[in-house]
Amino acid sequence: MTIAEIKTEFYNAITNCKTVSELQDLKVKYLGKTGELTAVLKSIKDLPAEERPSFGAKVNELRKEMESCFGQRAELLKSEEMQRRLREEKVDISLTSYPRRGALHPVTLVEREICDLMIAMGFEVLSGPEIETDYYNFQALNIPEDHPARDMQDTFYVTDSILLRTQTSAMQARLMERKNPPLKVVCPGKVYRSDSDASHSPVFHQIEGLVVDKNITLCDLKGTLEYLASHLFGANTKVRFRPSFFPFTEPSVEVDVTCSNCGGKGCSLCKGTGWIELLGAGMVNPVVLENCGIDSTKYNGYAFGIGMDRVAMIKYGIPDIRLFFENDQRFLKQFSK
Repeated sequence: MTIAEIKTEFYNAITNCKTVSELQDLKVKYLGKTGELTAVLKSIKDLPAEERPSFGAKVNELRKEMESCFGQRAELLKSEEMQRRLREEKVDISLTSYPRRGALHPVTLVEREICDLMIAMGFEVLSGPEIETDYYNFQALNIPEDHPARDMQDTFYVTDSILLRTQTSAMQARLMERKNPPLKVVCPGKVYRSDSDASHSPVFHQIEGLVVDKNITLCDLKGTLEYLASHLFGANTKVRFRPSFFPFTEPSVEVDVTCSNCGGKGCSLCKGTGWIELLGAGMVNPVVLENCGIDSTKYNGYAFGIGMDRVAMIKYGIPDIRLFFENDQRFLKQFSK
């Protein structure tokens, strides 16, 4: 093949190269050790001596021309390849796949609302350990080892004397031991009991209130709960007490509120009674005060415990407590603002 034929064939071939890989193969074909131009250069030995210099110069000139063409074509193909990748791999930022806005959990909403209401009435908000001693969780609250009330609370024990708290009242006992009256606190937090169905969960949330001072009465307790209920469920919400029993209060009461769904007229939510049981409360048992080093002849008080999960179920019409713990986005997104 002559130099002219190689040149013509080369320019046709390089024009048709579409990728850098094809271009590299073409370069090997013409400029490689066994390439077309190299073969031509080796044939120089067969020429007369006087023709060799001019022939060698022509071959070298074509080599330089080819190398320049290879460089230019490589830059062009690399640029085209980059543009192609940018087109094919780009992210369309105009798509409406925006991150979903988060929202507070309904139990958190209730906890914050209750805490704000209690703070407005002069209460202090305290928190305590979730892993508690048997003494503070039971004994200090007038629930000794053989007390039948323990059978009502299926407890998760870590050891014989360490457990997952069944009530946030344990923090109240701790507080009364180290601080003298007057006391006015609420203690929100998680509590644990071995129970699970549509209305009970092994982990749930309580907020317990305690007031210790001189000359406290059930009227003070009822006034506090009426204020709380009216702001949680509506201004027309009424509160009623029913006699009950709790070891750490005496007298003890179950507290009902008028049904927020029917206004007390009777419906399926309140089972036709017009009332919904909300919480337990009562006057602090003098034994509990004495256990914590407070003179029960000078001071008395009241205590109450509210299940925040139950408040959220009533407030938002949630039928199953397990929905709070399933992390179903379809459920949780209803509470975003």
